[in-house]
Amino acid sequence: MSAIALKPVVVLVSGRGSNLQALLERADVEHWQTSLGATIAAVVSSRASAAALDVARSQSIPVHVVAPEEFSSRAAFDAALATAIEPYAPELIVLAGFMRLLTPAFVRRFAGRLINIHPSLLPSFPGLATHRRALEAGVRVHGATVHFVSDQVDAGPIIAQAAVAVHADDDEASLAERVLQQEHRLLPRAVRQVLEGRVRYVDRRAVFKDIAQGELSLLAT
Repeated sequence: MSAIALKPVVVLVSGRGSNLQALLERADVEHWQTSLGATIAAVVSSRASAAALDVARSQSIPVHVVAPEEFSSRAAFDAALATAIEPYAPELIVLAGFMRLLTPAFVRRFAGRLINIHPSLLPSFPGLATHRRALEAGVRVHGATVHFVSDQVDAGPIIAQAAVAVHADDDEASLAERVLQQEHRLLPRAVRQVLEGRVRYVDRRAVFKDIAQGELSLLAT
C-alpha cells in the first residue's frame, strides 16, 4: 500500500523565526503528519542571516534564501521567490514574519494559498510600527490578525484575530511582547483550520465551515 501524500506547506520568514518555532511546537512534525496530513516542506527567507533558518535546519527542513538586494526590481525578486516555492507544490504558504511586500502578480499566482500574520487588529494599523502607532492612537485593545494575502498591504480577508488589552503603563516593548505571545497561539490554530478546509478563500472572501463563533478569537488580559 502506497503512503498517503502529505500536504506541503512552505513558510516564508525574514527574522528570528518565533512564529515558525510556534508552528513546530504547537503542531509538531508527528501531529502535522498524522492529524493534518501535512508537512512543512521548506522554509524560504529573504535574509541569509535570519535566525529562522537555524530553527528550520534544527528540524531538518530544507531552507532557501532569496535576498532582495540581489535583484533589480520587486518583480524580479518575486519571480525568484516563486521559483524557490513552486517545486514544493504547496497547499499553503505561510508568511511568518516575512518583511517584504509582494507584487500583485505574485499574489495572483498563489491566490488563496497565501496567509500572513500581522501584529495588529486589522484593518487598524496595517504596515509597520503597529505597536507604537497603537499607543499613539490611545486604543484600549490591540492584537494580531491572520489573513489571506491580497494585492493590497495587510488588507486580505481576515481568518482569525487575537486581542490583548492595552495597559496604562505599556510601552512599545511590553505591548509587543504580549501581542507576540498571542501570535504564537493564533497562527498554528489558523493554519490548522485552513489545512482542514474549515476556512477557505472563495471569491476574495474567507468562507468558514463548521467553526463556532469565537473559536478562532482569543482575548488576553
